[in-house]
Formats: sequence, structure tokens, C-alpha cells
Amino acid sequence: MGRFEGVVDTLYIPLTSRIYVSKRFPSFFYDEKALELEGRIATQGIAEKTSEYFHMASVCRFREIDEIVRTFSARHERCNIVHLGCGLETAYFRIRPQNAISYELDLPDVIALRREVLGESEHEVPIGGDLFDLAWADGMDTTLPTLLTAVGVFMYFPKERILTLFERLKACFSDAQIVFDAANKRGLDGANRHVQKTGNADAKMSFYVDDAEAFSHEVGLALLEQRPFFCAARRQLKKE
Repeated sequence: MGRFEGVVDTLYIPLTSRIYVSKRFPSFFYDEKALELEGRIATQGIAEKTSEYFHMASVCRFREIDEIVRTFSARHERCNIVHLGCGLETAYFRIRPQNAISYELDLPDVIALRREVLGESEHEVPIGGDLFDLAWADGMDTTLPTLLTAVGVFMYFPKERILTLFERLKACFSDAQIVFDAANKRGLDGANRHVQKTGNADAKMSFYVDDAEAFSHEVGLALLEQRPFFCAARRQLKKE
């Protein structure tokens, strides 16, 4: 089984959280495919160094974005779902949108590991490439309604690179939305301490968003929605 260093190694952290929450709070979030990987991926060391708070913070992102993907695909007869920096994300198996092609983008070594442990599925296209080089969009029908997701990705890059990426995405896709997670500066500092605690000192995070409306103006896009992580969790799990 492959093992990576630096930013790429962080792909094991959200998988560990999805396994934990699927076992502890299955009524809130359940990821059958992630549970199938338990024992095949070395997540025990990460799990021992991670609090329940951080497991939930990770999984709340996936739960919210799953809902956005379902809503988006339900609105369109045909569409693209593009998971940027997919890692070992198992959203396709949780959602399985039949009217969409799901593109899974990450570095070639990560995609090779993904093929090894997850295989390939109908309506799912794994792509090994550089996030910032939009050659990965070659072969896609970029005129179709497209939802791009980036979970646990942008924070590992300088803001200038993220702004450049948004400009390229706007030029490439004619009818697209993008959903991504971002902490504010204070939250990012806490997240950096957590990643270092899991044993990875080479994955420093730098991108954060203190004001979503101001950021949307900076990138020249309309802000459709902003969701805090924990609202649904607090409502559903307040007694647990």
C-alpha cells in the first residue's frame, strides 16, 4: 500500500474521520465504502492522535457538500461533478448520481493508489494531473452544467495560486459552480496544529477566508451560499 509525504499524506486524515464517524454516529453520516477500507489503510496512528471534535469537523464538511452535490445533480438532466484533489474521497459511492459523470482529480501517484483500493466505477473518471494545469479538463464537455468541489484542498496553497486557479476555471467552464471549505485565520491556526499532531510536519496550511463576501468579489464570482460546519451536527447530535 502506498504511503506519501507532505500535503499528499493528509489524504489519510479525512478517511480516518469518515471511518470514525460512520462507526460512532451512523445516523448522522455513514460511509460504507470508507468502512470497507478500514484495515487496508494505515489510519490507526492518525486516529489515536485525533479528537472527536476534529473527526466531526472533517465529516461535517463532507455531509454538507454531499447535500449540495445531490441538489445540483437533481436540477440537471446531464451534468459534471468534478472533485478537485479527491484523494481517497468516497463521495461517488455515497451519492452515485446517475445523470452525472464524476471526475476525480489528483496527482498521478494518488490516483494510482485510488485505483488500487477503490477500483473504477461506471460514471466515474479518475484523472491524474496538476490541479493548476487545466489540461485535466481536456475531454470533458465543459459546456455542461458543472459543479466543482474542493474539500481539504485550497488551504494548502498560497492565496495567489487559488486566485489564479479561479481565473482559469472561469475561462474553462461556461456554466459552473464551485464549492469549497475554508477556515478563518484563527481556525486555520488550529487546523495546522492538528495536522502536525497527526505526525505530519510538512503540510503547512496558508489559505483562509475571513470574509466570504469580500472573497467572492475578489475572484469575480457570485456568492451563492455560505454554510457553517456544525449546524446540522448540533441539531441532530446535541444529546450525544
